[in-house]
Amino acid sequence: MAEIRSLRDKTPETEKITINLGYVDLGRIDLLVQEGFYSNRSDFIRTAIRNQLDSHRDIVARSVERHMMDMGLRDFSRAELEAAQKAGEVLHVKVVGLARFGPDITPELARATIGSISVLGALQASPDVRKALADRIL
Repeated sequence: MAEIRSLRDKTPETEKITINLGYVDLGRIDLLVQEGFYSNRSDFIRTAIRNQLDSHRDIVARSVERHMMDMGLRDFSRAELEAAQKAGEVLHVKVVGLARFGPDITPELARATIGSISVLGALQASPDVRKALADRIL
C-alpha cells in the first residue's frame, strides 16, 4: 500500500513576512494590478524582491562562498547525524535558505552532533530539537 501523508504535515515552501508601505506606493501597486501587469499585490512584491536579489547576485554568491554556507534547502537526516556522531564530528550548520531537521532526530543526537547553527532564512526542527539547540543558534 502506498504511503499516505496528511496534507497538514506538508511544510510550507514560503515564509510569510509583513511590510509597511505608504499609501501612494500601495496605490501605485494596486494600479499596476488593476492594469493587469501583476495578478495581485503579493505577485508584485515577490517580483520586485526577485529583481532586487538578481541585481545583487554576484555579491550574494561571493558572500556565501566566503562564509562557506549552503544555499537552498539543506535537509539533515537522522542517518547523517548518526554518521557524524560515529565519526566524532561536530557539524557547524550554515545555511542561506531553509535548514530542515528530520522529525526522527532526537534532542540528544542533535546536541551531540551540532556545534552551531546559523540560518539566514528559516529553520525547521521539532520543538524539542529547537530547545536542545537554543544555545547554539547564532
